[in-house]
Amino acid sequence: MASYTGRGVHGQIVRTLGTRIVGGDLPEGAILDVRALGEELDVSLTVMRESMKVLAGKGLIDARQKRGTFVRERKYWNLLDADLIRWQVESGGGQRLMRDLADVRSIVEPAAAHRAALHRTEDDLNAMQSALDAMAEAHAHSPAGAAEADAAFHRALLNATGNELLARMDLLLEPGLRERDRVVHSHSQASDPLPSHQAVFDAVRDQDAARAELAMLDLLAQATHDFDQVTGDRHTAPR
Repeated sequence: MASYTGRGVHGQIVRTLGTRIVGGDLPEGAILDVRALGEELDVSLTVMRESMKVLAGKGLIDARQKRGTFVRERKYWNLLDADLIRWQVESGGGQRLMRDLADVRSIVEPAAAHRAALHRTEDDLNAMQSALDAMAEAHAHSPAGAAEADAAFHRALLNATGNELLARMDLLLEPGLRERDRVVHSHSQASDPLPSHQAVFDAVRDQDAARAELAMLDLLAQATHDFDQVTGDRHTAPR
C-alpha cells in the first residue's frame, strides 16, 4: 500500500501519532483524548479529526460509543502499509518487522527464482537487466535510487514466474523491502548488491532452475548479513 501523502501540519500529526502508536507510547487499548492531544500538539480539532480518519484507515485506531477513540490491537493493524513499516523502523521497532520479512522472503523468493528460470521471457530478462543497470549506476551515489532498482529487480523476478498470484506478491514484500533497502543502501559498510543479484539473473537467463534457487538463497543470506551489519542486530535471520 502506498504511503500517506498528506503534507504540512496534517501530515506531521499523522506521522507523530502513528509513530507513537507503533512505538508503544500509545499502547494497544489506550483511550485517546482527541481534544487533549490536539492541545498538546497545538493543532485544531478539525486537523485532529482528519488525522484520526487516516489512522483509522490504517487499522491503528477505532471509535465506539461509550468507549471513545482507542488504539486497536496489533492484530488489526495493516502491517503491510508503507507508513506503518517506516514508523516501526523510525521508532526502533524494526527488528521484528525485518525478521518477519526475512522469513517470508526465504519461503517465497527461492521458489520464485526456480520458477522464473523455467518460465522467463525475453521481456522479463530485459526488465531484470534494466534493474541491474540502474542498481549499478545508483549504488555509489544514490541510496534512494539503489533501493528503487533493488525493488524493481525483485518485482521483475516475480513477474518472470509467469504466475499472476506470485507476481502480486510484490504487494506483500515490496513495502518492507524498500524500507530495508533504504536503511542498508545508505550505509557505506553494506556490500555491493550487484554481484548477488547478477548471479540470480545469470541463472534465470540460463534457465538453470536449481542454480537460480541457490543464488537467491545466497542473495538473501547476504541481505540479512548487511542489515545486521548496519543495524547491529543479530536476530533478523530467518528462523
